[in-house]
Parts: sequence; C-alpha cells; structure tokens
Amino acid sequence: MQMLPRYCQTSPRKSQRGATLIVGLVLLLVLTVVGVSGMNTATMEVAMAANTQFQQDAFQITEDAIDLAVAAQNLNTDPTTPTIINWVGGGAEYDRRAVATYIGKASPIPPGGAGASSGNRGTGNSYSAYHYDVQAVGRVPRNASAQHVQSFYIIGLTP
Repeated sequence: MQMLPRYCQTSPRKSQRGATLIVGLVLLLVLTVVGVSGMNTATMEVAMAANTQFQQDAFQITEDAIDLAVAAQNLNTDPTTPTIINWVGGGAEYDRRAVATYIGKASPIPPGGAGASSGNRGTGNSYSAYHYDVQAVGRVPRNASAQHVQSFYIIGLTP
C-alpha cells in the first residue's frame, strides 16, 4: 500500500468541527439582511416618488382651474357675479374648482395706456381695469390637493 503525501491526506471525521458551515451561514444571514433592507429602501423611494407626482398633478390641475376661470370671465354680464368653475374632471377623486370674484374697478387707464390701442386713440372712449381674484382648488387621488389664489385685471370700456 502506497502512502499519500501529508497534504493529500484527509483528517478523520471526529476532528472536523463545522467552522466553514457556521461562517457560511453567518455570511448568508448578513447578505439576507442587506437584501431585505435594500428592498425596503427601494419601496420607500417608490412611494415618495409617487407622492411627489400626485402633488405635481394637484398643482397642475389647480393652475388649469385658474386658467378656466380667467377664460370664462366675461364683462358683458354683471361683473359683480362670481364666475364659478364647478368641479370638473374625471370624477370625485380627480377634480378642480375655481371661483373668480370681482374685487372692484381700478382707476381709469390713462390715454395711450394698455387699453388704448392705436386703433382706439382719439375715439373718446375711456378704459378701466376690472380687478378679479380667483381662488382655485385641485385634488387628485391619495388626498393630494393644492389651493391657489391669483389676481388678474380685465381691461374694458368704462360704462
């Protein structure tokens, strides 16, 4: 029978203690904890990004409500009657509302000012700026909402 060199010989089973198995299990546990932590962080970041998107949607819907109220304002009717853009949109969770309220007539615009265009000079017409405030609210899913107040002037003939 031929003897193997010492480095090729295996030790008897009774002298093996399983240290490699324990080290491997500890490393596996550490990697599992790191993986679960990474998944939790990723989930949180996705939720934060979604909330930011919902807030931006609410902001844009509220701005749209202001644009609708400004476009709907008409001086041919009684300016003291508020213009109301009631809840419009895709449903109860995704709506916007605006109310344009007449604040008052500002001082007359001097001749040659913003209201007196070159075609109207010398006609004897006087112009005034009518001041309005628009209060708008927009809301989207997940309770994201925005509220804006904006003022504007409409230039028209002085009655």
